[in-house]
Amino acid sequence: MKMSWLIIWAGMLLWNQVTADCNITSQTVICDESGKNLSSIPTDLLQNVTELNLKNNKITLKHNDKNILIKLPNLTKLHLNENMITVLQNNSFCNLTKLVILDISNNYINTVHQAAFAGLYQLIVLNLSHNRITQLDSDVFSSLKNLRVLNLQNNLLESFHIKPSFKLTTITLDGNPWNCSCSLLDLQMWLTASKVTMENENNTTCTFPNIKQKVSIKTATIQLVDCETEKLSEETTIPSTYAIKHQSTVFLTALTSNITGNNGTHAELPVLGKSWTFLVGVLGFVLSTTLLIFTAIKCPTWYQYLMSYRHRRLEENDPEMFEQEFSADMSSFPAVSDIDNEDPIVIFDKTNTFEPEEDGFIEDKYIDTYVTEQS
Repeated sequence: MKMSWLIIWAGMLLWNQVTADCNITSQTVICDESGKNLSSIPTDLLQNVTELNLKNNKITLKHNDKNILIKLPNLTKLHLNENMITVLQNNSFCNLTKLVILDISNNYINTVHQAAFAGLYQLIVLNLSHNRITQLDSDVFSSLKNLRVLNLQNNLLESFHIKPSFKLTTITLDGNPWNCSCSLLDLQMWLTASKVTMENENNTTCTFPNIKQKVSIKTATIQLVDCETEKLSEETTIPSTYAIKHQSTVFLTALTSNITGNNGTHAELPVLGKSWTFLVGVLGFVLSTTLLIFTAIKCPTWYQYLMSYRHRRLEENDPEMFEQEFSADMSSFPAVSDIDNEDPIVIFDKTNTFEPEEDGFIEDKYIDTYVTEQS
């Protein structure tokens, strides 16, 4: 009898040594690993742990941490506040189907992926306060069918697109730079239509525009007509090139499918409508008319340019060129002994004598000799 008690006592000592940070009861296993400067979730945790406190560590919730959480399917409460988490990846808590409370506040979260909370079917309380979230859509919470309390306090949200089917009992939104314009209209309508309680409502005010500062986002005036006009203008300012490109792609796809056919055989080309024929006819008429007008204007000018005679003025260096050519020709003649050396110079002077009264034009040989004789 004493031996059995000794064995039990030794087993209890060994058990308490291994699970020194866990409080085990008949229904819960609560483990406290807070403030231990941990860079990742411990791997030696009991698989039947129900509450896990990892507050005030350096956990980043990377791939290895996700793999460890998968092995803890009995968790109902998880505290990851005051860590160094920056991104909530898809399926970060996918196997925690019994989780009821998730606290990820006081981190550095700036991005929340679409399926970050996938698998948390029993989650009721979600705390995302004191982070750096700039954009968030209600689709992120679409899998949280039982979510009732959402805390988004002290983030960087300017708007929050939310669907009417999103059901909460309590929401906290203060401490964000809300822009009370058309982008916040759906949130305002949801807050008014639903029975949700907005915590710190008096402190949940607009930051932009300046004329609405310190006004509650729930009561700020946002004209529905102005928002519809703005939405319509945005839709009409879509670049026309995109629409044309889209239509061209659709047409080419249909054309290709009709040519090749479903079984790769040749098929008949699609018949174009009458509008295409009319458009081609108009374009042909306009182009042909423009060409005729252009030809009628330009042809007489070209004819006058080709058939007219234009005198060319002598360049200033033409006499010098002529003198050089004449000297070269004279040097090629045989020397005559009976003529003095100065004779060629005389002939050259006579030949190159130009009267200063001339107008500088070359004499036209086609001028009628009759006119010359009369003058």
